Amino acid sequence: MNIDKKDNNILIDKEETQEFDHRINIRELNIRELQDYVAEIGYPKYVGTQIFDWLHRKSVFNFENMTNLSQDMREHLIQNFVAPVISIKRKLYSNVDDTIKYLFELSDGECVEAVVMKYKYGYTLCISTQAGCKMGCKFCASSVCKFTRNLSISEMLDEIMLVEKDLNTKILNLVLMGIGEPLDNLDNVVKFLKMLPCKYGLNLGLRRVTVSTCGLVDKIYELMKYRLPVTLSISLHATTDEVRDKIMPVNKKWNIESLIKAADDYFNYTSRRVSFEYVLINELNDSPEQALELVRLLGDRVCHVNLIPLNDIKERNFKRSIPERVFAFQKILRKYEINTTVRRELGADIRAACGQLRRKEREN
Repeated sequence: MNIDKKDNNILIDKEETQEFDHRINIRELNIRELQDYVAEIGYPKYVGTQIFDWLHRKSVFNFENMTNLSQDMREHLIQNFVAPVISIKRKLYSNVDDTIKYLFELSDGECVEAVVMKYKYGYTLCISTQAGCKMGCKFCASSVCKFTRNLSISEMLDEIMLVEKDLNTKILNLVLMGIGEPLDNLDNVVKFLKMLPCKYGLNLGLRRVTVSTCGLVDKIYELMKYRLPVTLSISLHATTDEVRDKIMPVNKKWNIESLIKAADDYFNYTSRRVSFEYVLINELNDSPEQALELVRLLGDRVCHVNLIPLNDIKERNFKRSIPERVFAFQKILRKYEINTTVRRELGADIRAACGQLRRKEREN
């Protein structure tokens, strides 16, 4: 098996000099890659399964403690691999509901966030895919702190593993909607998604996973080709290009027409319903006329509209819609039989919206 150096600077060629740690992050390898690797060095493929099980289901990262491996295999792992894990830096509990917000510290000192939300059917976890965000959406706290880098596969897996271990529970639903644009880190995100259902790992079915995007149309088509049974969530937030240009720079490259077409193609190719996110900003995109325009835009598509109360951030002048305008907007959508909900606010007292805790940490 030939393991090449990757952009995330984790997989390093063995011919590097001693100035570099030649060891590979073993947690970036899926179960088949581990099976192929151990077979190449003369071990049965099931040994690769055992290693994957230790790392991903049992959460054991000290090779010496992998007791069903031979001593020679453990020595080989120590010499050739590392198994880094991110850490919990801060943990905030909401006094209003059961929401928990985590701030994770990465190996280079960067921080990202995840939020656990409790519903009657179990826990949903929203994770980050990048440290910072390049997209520059005007109403989002994630765009205030600059983009640093993509998260690796193992770092995204760690967000789930650490929460499950800390709460001693199973995450039932996963949302890639925290800090960062998931489709801007598509290669790592796809490999991460493919590792989730493995029974020797987190064993999370992809039909329980939602992947969010602000509208990278080219990447939607790339994701579509993998036929992963995830739900695609599109951050729409406006019904005209004039308004969307003001709040989402991505619209200047991929306008609403191209985005809606991509959503249609995604549904037709995957048979997975698309969800549209719509943050309501007072007197900008929340009028009855704009609700009717959204009805016209979506027509009779099989989709869901998630209306979101705006989270105010000090660097922006936008204000959230008053409740009367929110429910009037929703009433119009429902009148025309568009499946819609108003997102329940969770963790407001701990500023659970993505980007707020990371920003505060960087300021400190």
